[in-house]
Parts: sequence; structure tokens; C-alpha cells
Amino acid sequence: MAVSFEPSDRLLEAAGEWADQRMMEDDRALEVKVEQALLEIEHLVSGATEVTFELEDGGERVRFSPSDDLETFLERQSEESGLPVERLLRLHVDLFSNVFLDEDAERPPNAPPTE
Repeated sequence: MAVSFEPSDRLLEAAGEWADQRMMEDDRALEVKVEQALLEIEHLVSGATEVTFELEDGGERVRFSPSDDLETFLERQSEESGLPVERLLRLHVDLFSNVFLDEDAERPPNAPPTE
């Protein structure tokens, strides 16, 4: 099963912050933040150490094929909550979107302007 969802504002903001902290392009930062969040979820549910996903339409959609364990977990949550699997995965990704952000990180004084 492949699951597709739109990145939330929370995820996009976290990616923007990641881009600023790491001085990288926004699209690459979004890719990193999606990977981090999906990997955290997969690891907690299935113990996986790798994930495969695609950013489609210029980052407008995330397409992800969960492991069998995560698929079962999401389907069970869907049955219990009445929410679609896509919505549940997006909610889980939102929970992990700020993982690894440096709360007190400052841009280096020699960093180029972001605007």
C-alpha cells in the first residue's frame, strides 16, 4: 500500500527552519525533514532503519510505502478512529516534524543572507 499526503504547515515550517540552520535549499530541507519523521515512525513501529518515499509535484505531496508492520498499525488506528490512513500518517509525521531541530541554534555570523 502506498500512502500519499500533503505536507502540513507545521512540517513546512520545520523544513524552513532546518534549511536556515543548515544553510540548504528549502526543497532539500523538506526532503530531510520528511525522511527524519518517517524514519522515526517506522523505527518505533517496525524497527526499520531505512525508508523510501517520494516528494511529488515539487514537494506538494509525499508518497510513502510503509512496512507491513506500519501498514497494519495505521489500518488498525484507522478502524478505531474512523480517520483515513493518509490523515493518520500525516498526523504522525507532524508529531515528529520538529525532531532534530536545534532550539538555540543561531546562524553563523558569516552565513549569507536568507532573503
